[in-house]
Amino acid sequence: MLIQMKVEGLLFDPRSGMYILLLQQVDGNGTLPIWIGKPEADAIALALGKVITPRPLTHDLIRNVFEGLNVKVTKVVITEIIDNTYYALIHGTDGKKEIKIDSRPSDAVAVALRMQAPLFVEDSVLDVRKADELEEWLKNLKPEDFGNIM
Repeated sequence: MLIQMKVEGLLFDPRSGMYILLLQQVDGNGTLPIWIGKPEADAIALALGKVITPRPLTHDLIRNVFEGLNVKVTKVVITEIIDNTYYALIHGTDGKKEIKIDSRPSDAVAVALRMQAPLFVEDSVLDVRKADELEEWLKNLKPEDFGNIM
């Protein structure tokens, strides 16, 4: 079953030196933290801030390719987690044919934000996450932990 998510924010994790993309369940309390690199965090932050760059960056290029081919991104789905690595699919259609494109979740989210496509996660991924030790850490986050990453 698919659970709709939204981007809650980006955090810096000083323990790992990486950023955390924090996804929040739209109709519920489920959260999904995904560790990502700074370039991916920057791409997501630009999309969240609706920043327009003078020339297209990689995820803008991907959006432009989809639009140039008249393909609508219908949704992004985080499908599974294997050995602490998340997998995602970008779903699209040209009105006749459905396509699914394998993607890293961070790239899929950056594209989804640019194309106003909904974001989902398979419930089995959230079930795996519930057993994770980070649940307590996430509950203790304060608003000041969410900062500008740029």
